[in-house]
Amino acid sequence: MKGRKIDAVEVCKEFEDVLAPRLNLTVIDRTVYYHLLRHTRLEGKLRLRFTILEVGAKLGLSRAPVRSAVRRLANHGLLRIVERDYSGTLVEVQLPCEVRAASANRNDEKLPDGVDLDGMDFLRTDSLRQDIHAREGGLCFYCLRRTHRRARCLDHVVPRARFGSNSYRNLVSSCIDCNLRKRDLQAEDFLRQLFREGRLSQSDLSARLQALRDLAAGNLRPVVAGL
Repeated sequence: MKGRKIDAVEVCKEFEDVLAPRLNLTVIDRTVYYHLLRHTRLEGKLRLRFTILEVGAKLGLSRAPVRSAVRRLANHGLLRIVERDYSGTLVEVQLPCEVRAASANRNDEKLPDGVDLDGMDFLRTDSLRQDIHAREGGLCFYCLRRTHRRARCLDHVVPRARFGSNSYRNLVSSCIDCNLRKRDLQAEDFLRQLFREGRLSQSDLSARLQALRDLAAGNLRPVVAGL
């Protein structure tokens, strides 16, 4: 992606005319996205490390709305959080066309008017939590072991400490063992650890890494009762 010539006018048109309205992005969401876009893709770079405090200072915003905007942008696939540590947050910024291309591969069944699946908090009710478990078919998302109903939990793929949301894109059904062992590890690193331990085959590892990409792109929608 580095070095690719970007037509800024076309990017803005696609973002404002198509993607932002479809995702119900707020003014602050758009402002933060344009700031990050300006310092990455429009300068021929893919990644940027920043702190919430410095972005807020440059945009004249407090930390809370900036932090929320980053979470929403990541949830919608416009940002991919690579890592977060004491030096700041490292993200990859996606162009609107890249987000739309990923969305084109998802299951595009129609949702009832007014239903925003991306905006739903899947930890809010037991029913929504069970919808995530049902999506995985009784298997641990990570080790693929069949898990008894009483011995499974929900795991944040991107931990809450790294701006992980309660979206269906970031929650998976997990066995208790994987949940405890993964902790704040990157999901990709944890899967590779399971492979090294012999708990996943090479084909299992490849499939799980693809499942992570599908999850982030919104391709693994749960079936929500009543919708």
